[in-house]
Amino acid sequence: MNQDYDAIIIGAGVIGVSVGFELAKRGWRTLNVDKQPTAGSGSTCNTCAIIRLHYSTPDGCAMARESYFHWLDWGRHLGVADEMGLAQYVNTGCLVIKNERNQDLANVMRALDELHVAYEDLGPGEVRARFPWIDTRSFGPPVTTGDARFGEPTGEHIRGAVYIPESGFIDDPTLACHNVQRACEAHGGAFMFKAEVVRILRDDGRAAGVKLSDGTAIHAPVVVNVGGPHSAIINGMAGVLEGMNVKTRALKQEVCYVPAPAGLEYNQIAPLISDGDIGCYSRPTTGNHILIGSEDPPCDVLEWVDDPDDYNTNFTHQWETQVMREAQRLKGLGIPGQTGGLVDLYDVADDWIPIYDKSDLPGFYMAVGTSGNQFKNAPVAGRLMAELIEKVEGGHDHDRDPVTIPLPYTRRSCDIGFFSRLRTLNPDSSYSVIG
Repeated sequence: MNQDYDAIIIGAGVIGVSVGFELAKRGWRTLNVDKQPTAGSGSTCNTCAIIRLHYSTPDGCAMARESYFHWLDWGRHLGVADEMGLAQYVNTGCLVIKNERNQDLANVMRALDELHVAYEDLGPGEVRARFPWIDTRSFGPPVTTGDARFGEPTGEHIRGAVYIPESGFIDDPTLACHNVQRACEAHGGAFMFKAEVVRILRDDGRAAGVKLSDGTAIHAPVVVNVGGPHSAIINGMAGVLEGMNVKTRALKQEVCYVPAPAGLEYNQIAPLISDGDIGCYSRPTTGNHILIGSEDPPCDVLEWVDDPDDYNTNFTHQWETQVMREAQRLKGLGIPGQTGGLVDLYDVADDWIPIYDKSDLPGFYMAVGTSGNQFKNAPVAGRLMAELIEKVEGGHDHDRDPVTIPLPYTRRSCDIGFFSRLRTLNPDSSYSVIG
C-alpha cells in the first residue's frame, strides 16, 4: 500500500491542530483534513476560549493547570512566529459560586490544594465587598422562566464562592489555531481545507486512510478523529461505536452577547463567573460587553442534534432565559431588545469528559467529546494523543495498561486511561459544560 502520510488528523480545530503539531514535532508526516475553509473556523471559532483551572475531577484540574502554563508562554510553546501575530491570554481571575450541585466546591478546592494553585475561599459578605455590583442573594436551584419562582430569591445569600486569580481567556481562538497551524507546518505538517471525509479506508483489518467527497483517497496507517460535532458520524464510518462504553453527541448551544450594566467598566474589573446558582457562566469581552453561556442546569431541555450540517442556527427562547438568569446576579443588567451572540454545536461525551483514546479498529484514534471545556487543554491534549499513538503503534496494550504522560509544570503524571472510551460514566463529573 502506498502511504501518503504517517497520520491523517480529521479536523483542524484547536485540538486537531494541536494533535498534528505534536506528532509533526516527533517526525511524523501529518495531514490535517477539515471541511471548513481555514483552521479553527468550525466550532472552535465560536468558543468563549475560557482558561480556567476549576474542574469537578482532579485529573481535569491537573490537565488545565498544565495547559495554563503553555498559554501563558504561548510563543515558547509554538517555537515559531506567525505572520498574523500571536493570540493573547487575558487574565481576569475567576469567581466560582458555591452551590449544592457543585458540593460547595469541596472537590475543586482539594484538587487546587494538591496542585498548589492559589485561591481565596470567600464568604457571601466578602464576595459582596469585593464585587459590589454582584447581587449575592441565592436564586437556585435554577428554574425556567415559565416557573412562578423564577427571579425570586431562595435565600438571603449565596453559600460563598472561590476566587481563583490565575484564570482568564484567549482573545482570539481562531488566531490561536492559525498559530498552531504555522507551528505544525514548520515541522513538515500539511493541511487540506474544504475537504470532507466520507469514508474511513481499511486495509488488512486496520485503518488505512480516508476518502473525500470528491473521490480523492489519501492513505496513512493512522487516522485520528478530531471531528468535533461530527465525531460520532466519523466513528460510525470507522465502525467503532459498538466498542465504546462512552459515546458523543452534538448539542446546540447559544452564547449571549449583551452590553454591561450602565456605568460599569465591566471589561476592566470583572472576572470570569461560573455560577451554578443561576445556571450560567459569563466573561467580559471587548466593547464593554458580556458573553453569557449556559451551565446546562437540570431544568433546561437540551437540544441534541442528529445532523450537525442541518440544525436550527437561530436564537431561541434559551437566549432570553440565559440573559434573565444573569440579570439576577449582575445588578442593572438590561435585557436587550435584539438578540446577539453565537449559535453553534458542542461535541459532548455522555459524562461531559472527553475521550482521548484508541479504538477497536487498529490505527484509528479519537480525541472527541471535547467541546465546551477542552479549548484550554489543547496544548496538553495534543501531546497526550501523540504519546498514546506512538506507544500503541509500537505495540503497547493501552486498554490493559493505560499509557501515562509526565506533566512537568505540575510535577505529576496524567493517566490517559482516565479518558478511555471503555470507562464507566464518571460519578464525579458535573455532567455539564464545567466537565
